[in-house]
Amino acid sequence: MARIAGIDIPKNKRGVIALTYIFGIGKSRAKEVLAAAKVEESTKVQDWTDQEIHDIREQVGEFTIEGELRSEIQLNVKRLMDIGCYRGIRHRSGLPLRGQRTKNNSRTRKGKRKTVANKKKATK
Repeated sequence: MARIAGIDIPKNKRGVIALTYIFGIGKSRAKEVLAAAKVEESTKVQDWTDQEIHDIREQVGEFTIEGELRSEIQLNVKRLMDIGCYRGIRHRSGLPLRGQRTKNNSRTRKGKRKTVANKKKATK
């Protein structure tokens, strides 16, 4: 099992797919990394040589990934909340920020339904 950027890469998967296990690396960036390291995309991780792994590590090191990227994203969200812009307010209240409707959907952001009981009618 290869270890790149503190993440154990699964050895039985193709290189492109295996690199996506690293936070901050998607398919297109994985292809970019493998091309720069001169490693074939379809090769499985278990077939990589030590030199290829070293080259891939160097290429991956050029990008902001994992903990550093997570903290950067967190700081960006905190900044939006501090300046009190629309997106920051939506973050703070746990609602969708990109113009989606909230009447029927957005359960992922709003969480589990909170049922509100109806008022009982007064009896005469």
